[in-house]
Amino acid sequence: MSFHRLVADVGGTHARFASQFAPRAPLVEAGRYACADFPSLQDALRHHLDERRLPQPAEAAIGIATPITGDAVRMTNNAWSFSIAQMKASLGLQRLLVINDFTALALALPALPTTDLQAIGGGTAQAGGAMALIGAGTGLGVSGLLRADEDGSYVPIAGEGGHVSLSTASEEEDAVLRVLRGRFGHVSAERVLSGPGIENLYRALAELRGQPAVLANASAVTGAAHGDALAMDALRFFCSLLGQAAGNLALTLGARGGVYIGGGIVPKLGAAFDAALFRQRFEDKGRFAAYLAAIPTWLIRSSDQAALLGASRALEPGEARLS
Repeated sequence: MSFHRLVADVGGTHARFASQFAPRAPLVEAGRYACADFPSLQDALRHHLDERRLPQPAEAAIGIATPITGDAVRMTNNAWSFSIAQMKASLGLQRLLVINDFTALALALPALPTTDLQAIGGGTAQAGGAMALIGAGTGLGVSGLLRADEDGSYVPIAGEGGHVSLSTASEEEDAVLRVLRGRFGHVSAERVLSGPGIENLYRALAELRGQPAVLANASAVTGAAHGDALAMDALRFFCSLLGQAAGNLALTLGARGGVYIGGGIVPKLGAAFDAALFRQRFEDKGRFAAYLAAIPTWLIRSSDQAALLGASRALEPGEARLS
């Protein structure tokens, strides 16, 4: 075990770790922990190493749900913060790479087997075309891959597209937006396209219809979707607005290589995810409907493992060009 690489996928709710004991080797010794159980990321990381009795890693790559703009890292949907340089020194690492979690997930896209993907609608990916990524979890992640050149390497996008202003396309969606604007001021896409966003949609619809919002959280809304009309409508809004956002992203990036749906929310919805409505709104772009109809969309079945794979690929020479 002279070669030990640690990789991490850190979201607002959970932190996941895995190890690699040779370049491009399978990820092993995976662990998943609730962020709320630890005062810091470093504490969670040390706990994982001690619990698994793992050797000291030489290098690490951390995909984390927040923008990386310098040495100081502060999470958007979590109280954790740290200095990259101090963490590297404290953990005795020769190399530490910290990137946005959806940048890490984007890096995994070219390596995902077809068994990890579920097609939503038609379309055929264009070889070498840009790939788009959007996914709902505790927040809304957005990224993509742009082909660097003919050597097969890609440049991942490290943006914060989840915080763009929410776009609507019907009078009822406009009414929901007005309710949310009264509550939040600026209504980002993340305010509805996330776990907390499902609760926001449910409560906004309840207010508009003069009904009591009896369900406490997104899990309750999802669980009641087949027997509660308000919950069902909230999830239909979610699917519709996610399709709208994914179509916008596909147009922005020219994502002829396909659009991928990551994050933990959509897989948890199961049959409550209205794939036909998602795809309808994805393609509903007027004169560019045919352009979007040709672009495939896929659901990533297990974003957790894919994000860890992407973090490991970030450390491999030639796999990606990190800007």
